Amino acid sequence: MQPTGKNILITGATGGIGLQTALALAKTGARVMISGRNQARGQAAVDEIKRASGNRQVELYLADVSLQKDVHALADQVGQQVNHLDVLINNAGLASPHRTLTEDGIESNFAVNVLAPFLLTRRLMDCLKSSPAARVINLTGGEASGTIDLGNLQAERSFDGLNSYSHSKLIMMALSYEFALRLSETTISMNVCYPGQASTNMTRSVTADMLPGFLRLVWPLFKSFVREDGGKSAEKASRSSVYLATSPEVAGLSGKYFDTNSKMSPWPKPVLDPATRQAIWALAEKSILPA
Repeated sequence: MQPTGKNILITGATGGIGLQTALALAKTGARVMISGRNQARGQAAVDEIKRASGNRQVELYLADVSLQKDVHALADQVGQQVNHLDVLINNAGLASPHRTLTEDGIESNFAVNVLAPFLLTRRLMDCLKSSPAARVINLTGGEASGTIDLGNLQAERSFDGLNSYSHSKLIMMALSYEFALRLSETTISMNVCYPGQASTNMTRSVTADMLPGFLRLVWPLFKSFVREDGGKSAEKASRSSVYLATSPEVAGLSGKYFDTNSKMSPWPKPVLDPATRQAIWALAEKSILPA
């Protein structure tokens, strides 16, 4: 396979949607770097991607992105290995069944779904600026809806299973929109995509008590949608990320939201409120710990 000279980093790519995204992008001839928490699982993913793509430029970086020290370390390691980064896909996500705090004192959903992509993108800014036209892609989860509760950004007042997960993803969308605006004078684009439903380790770990009350009535049906399917649904769900990472049609587009069919969609109303975005930005900056 002819190398393209493109460097791509995908977080949470040792399984599920991230793995399928990495496989598709490896087939383009790019150098693909993936992050994950488990050495054995990560090495198995690297071996699978190399075998299926024919691309030997696939590397594993161990990082638990719920921990800021690991995000800092991941950025440092990538910066030492490449002098430019063409695509950063913040794919790692968490749907915690209960409100828990990381060792940094951050609510876990907020740490993984909001702070990790924010911090990693900032730490890799020099590498991204060294690319002629870098692309940052952040993945959301669930249909974008609801409101952003500025008094409950880390579920301080209430935690409600998947609703809290969805809230954290909506917060991430607002932060991404604000970030894209602040990158407008650079050659870096930042967009958000919704991959759609897929059977992954995360979705298969969902329990009935994490669902809103009315959905608990159809729990058996929900479980049938996320049963193991050999990666078929994850492969389909990876297409939006792959499209945003590679398509010339979106070159130069930034601050946009794309649906599971890779079509541009309106941002949820809360994302468009400048005061909300700036409050979230201030909290994210305040929550970052030094390397």
